[in-house]
Amino acid sequence: MNADKTVEQVEDVLEGLGTTMKELNSSLSALNATVERLEGGLDHLEGTLSSLDNLAKRLITLVVPVEAIVGRIDYMVSVGETVMSPLSVTEHALRGVVDRLRNRSAR
Repeated sequence: MNADKTVEQVEDVLEGLGTTMKELNSSLSALNATVERLEGGLDHLEGTLSSLDNLAKRLITLVVPVEAIVGRIDYMVSVGETVMSPLSVTEHALRGVVDRLRNRSAR
């Protein structure tokens, strides 16, 4: 009788283990499908990053000449400011003289 009871217990354990193995197999199948989708997403991300890398290289080749142009314009502006500085001082001095002459004649 004890042997029969032990056999029943072992059969119950094996049934439960069989059910657990089936559920584990189903879970692993779902995990495999998820990993495959993740792999596809990562491949797409890699392609996108590669495209962005190529775009960045092309943009750099465009930015270098623009930086050179901006440098030249900055130089031209500084030359213009240097040229205008004496004119501004002269204009200020002449305005001062004209204002004094007006004030003398107004008295």
